[in-house]
Amino acid sequence: MTSHPEVAEMRERLDRAAAGGGAIALEGLIMLAGVYTAISPWVVNFSGNSEIAVNNLIIGITVGLVGLGLALAPERMFRLAWMLVPLGFWLVLAPWVVTATHGARAGIVWNNCWVGAVTAVLGLVAMGLTVRVNHQARR
Repeated sequence: MTSHPEVAEMRERLDRAAAGGGAIALEGLIMLAGVYTAISPWVVNFSGNSEIAVNNLIIGITVGLVGLGLALAPERMFRLAWMLVPLGFWLVLAPWVVTATHGARAGIVWNNCWVGAVTAVLGLVAMGLTVRVNHQARR
């Protein structure tokens, strides 16, 4: 299967997309968003809200791993960039869903809203890059 001409052509297109400066910057921003999300419970001081702290740690590690995967194996990972959009939306909703019994402080809510929005936008940009490359290749 790996020697099929269409597979080789698809890999070449995705390699061209991943080699561009915009794609490299995007991968770095995704990794930074993941690292910040993972450490945000200690930066913003989520004391007394261990559920949301664990949530942010897990989601941050996931986002960081997607960014790392995009940097190391873009031909395999660009199709998974869509995952960042629901993860970003979850980060926005998590302060109300995860801490429903005792509520979250305003700092936690603002932190998650901002980092969730950034994550979702980065996911949309990564998806757009993939769609653009596939559309240009069809021409």
